[in-house]
Amino acid sequence: MVQQFGGNWTENKLDKIRKYLPAYVKVLKGKGLKYFYIDAFAGTGYRELKETESQEGENQALLLPEFAEEETQRFLDGSARIALQTKPPFNKYIFIEKERNKIAELKKLKQEFPGKSQDIEIVNDDANSYLIGLCKKDWRLNRAVLFLDPFGMQIPWSTIEAIARTQAIDLWYLFPLGVAVNRLLKTDANISKACRERLDEIFGTSDWFEAFYKPQQARQLSIFDINNSLTEQVDKVANFESISKYFVERLKTIFAGVAENPLLLSNSRNNPLYLLCFASGNPKGAKTAIKIAQDIILKN
Repeated sequence: MVQQFGGNWTENKLDKIRKYLPAYVKVLKGKGLKYFYIDAFAGTGYRELKETESQEGENQALLLPEFAEEETQRFLDGSARIALQTKPPFNKYIFIEKERNKIAELKKLKQEFPGKSQDIEIVNDDANSYLIGLCKKDWRLNRAVLFLDPFGMQIPWSTIEAIARTQAIDLWYLFPLGVAVNRLLKTDANISKACRERLDEIFGTSDWFEAFYKPQQARQLSIFDINNSLTEQVDKVANFESISKYFVERLKTIFAGVAENPLLLSNSRNNPLYLLCFASGNPKGAKTAIKIAQDIILKN
C-alpha cells in the first residue's frame, strides 16, 4: 500500500531524508569505508526557490501547473543543506547542478559550513552525464546515499541501472508519478510516439503499455465493413497505485533491495505529485538499509 500524506508535504518528506542520513552514517561508521552524500539536482542548496529560472523549467511549468507551486519548488531545493547538517558527518558531499546561476549559491555553502568546505564538491554538469561517469569508478571501498529529485522525466532508466550496478549506492528517487508519468498515460491510449519513447525511457521497457492498458472487445465497426469484423480497443486500467507498484517491481529487477511501500507525495489539494522511492544497491547491507528506510517512510 502506498503511503499518502496531504497538506504541507515539503516538511514531511524532507524529514524522511533528514532522519535517514544520520542512521546511514552510524551504520557505516568504523567499517573502513568512505561514505558520500550525492545530490543530483542540488539547486541553490536552499529551500526557497523564488522563480523557475531555466527555460526548461519555464516550459515545464506551463505544461505542468504543479511545477509553478511554491511548495513544490521549496522541496526540490532543500536536501543539500540537510545533508551538511547531518551528524555524524559524511566523508564527502557531491552537489550536482546544471544551471550556472545556481552554482554561485551552492558555493556559499562552503562559507556557511567552513568545517566541511574541503569535503564539498560542487559539480556544474548534467546529472545523468556525471552520474554515469561516477558510477563507473571503483566502489569497492566506497558507499553513498544519492538523492535523485528531478523536476520531471529527466532521468532515463539507463542512469538508474548504472547506479544499481555499483552495488554501493542507496537511492532515494523522487519519481514523477503525478506531475508527468500519469499525465502521459491517456485514457484513450492515444499516446504520441514521442511520449511513448519518453515512457519507454523512464521505465526501461515498453512493457508498461500492457500493464497499464487492457483490451476490450469493441462493437462492430459498421454493417458496411467487408469482414464484419470486430476491432480491439483498450481501456486504461492504470491508477496511481498500480503505476507505483509497477515501478517498484522495475526497481527490484536491478537493486539488491527495494522498499515495498514508497511514499506518495501530494500537494495541499491532495493531488499526487511524486513517489518517493528507496532502493539499496549493496547485497550485504540492503536488508538493514531497507528496514531503516521503510520504518522512516511509514512513520508520520
